[in-house]
Amino acid sequence: MSEPDFLCNTRSSYDALAADYGRRFRDEMAAKPLDRAVLAAFAELVRTAGLGPVADVGCGTGRVTAHLNGLDVPVSGIDVSPRMIAAARRAHPGLRFEVGSMLALDLPDAALGGLLAWYSVIHIPEDRLPEVFAEFHRVLAPGGYLQLAFQVGDEPLHLTEALGHPVSLDLHRRRPERVAEQLALAGIPVRARLLREADEEGEFPERTPQAFLLARKPATVRAWP
Repeated sequence: MSEPDFLCNTRSSYDALAADYGRRFRDEMAAKPLDRAVLAAFAELVRTAGLGPVADVGCGTGRVTAHLNGLDVPVSGIDVSPRMIAAARRAHPGLRFEVGSMLALDLPDAALGGLLAWYSVIHIPEDRLPEVFAEFHRVLAPGGYLQLAFQVGDEPLHLTEALGHPVSLDLHRRRPERVAEQLALAGIPVRARLLREADEEGEFPERTPQAFLLARKPATVRAWP
């Protein structure tokens, strides 16, 4: 079966960006204390649950994967771009990174205690998002946590250039309440949400507000009374 165009475009675009992307965003986490707080809470919940490892899905060059590893979370990274994965392996040789797609994760059912999708579902078209969330539900253990981050908005942004390279990337901005509804339908109800206004200053300026949703697959199925 042939791959959808958006997946091919995402892969080829990030392959082109890989070398410069790692250098540009290497220190981004240090500049965003609220983002670090979100990841710290996610890491603590996953550790406390003790249900298994975490997958950083759409890990790019592995900077957030490495950050989670520093929070004592057993974590590995998955990305659709082979060159991004190669850059992640060079930058973080002690961690495991694999090429893969969130449309069909090469993981057993209920294998994960946590799944991080940190600005990676932004490349998934609206009509394929339920498919992705169903896959997240499949690989999460009962009681496992899902942490999403994405830009807030109503219209996608199409990029033809990034970091000096020609690309073809669609960035799907979304409303947190709509994403929460879709997660609930997928069986991963949202437990907490944070909306952060755009940081328009500093080294990493943003165009839109940023959303962070923490969801959890129910630990048990409730019996009908």
